[in-house]
Amino acid sequence: MYFERILAAAVLGLGAFLPWPVPGATAEAQVTAVMCSNPVSGAHWQIMIDYQKSTVDSYPADITVAAISWFDPKDGGYYSIDRRSGDLITALGSSTGGWLRHNHCSLGKPR
Repeated sequence: MYFERILAAAVLGLGAFLPWPVPGATAEAQVTAVMCSNPVSGAHWQIMIDYQKSTVDSYPADITVAAISWFDPKDGGYYSIDRRSGDLITALGSSTGGWLRHNHCSLGKPR
């Protein structure tokens, strides 16, 4: 009887660390098209975020509750989107030290 209680407690304790569905929460779409824009020039472009594969435009990305970050080897830019505000910051290097670009992406409702 004592062993059964310990086993039951261990199973219940382990269950706290398993991913359980949250009531009312919806799974994010596998691939989401997001529109981004430069507020100064008015230029628009689209990025594709794959939440299940953790990629942005097919590049590996760190996707957390707070931000989505990735590196684009084509232009050498490090990108980071604040998931709450939609602010997109791009860090680009150059021979003079580099610069930051501030843009905005429409992510929809915060998740």
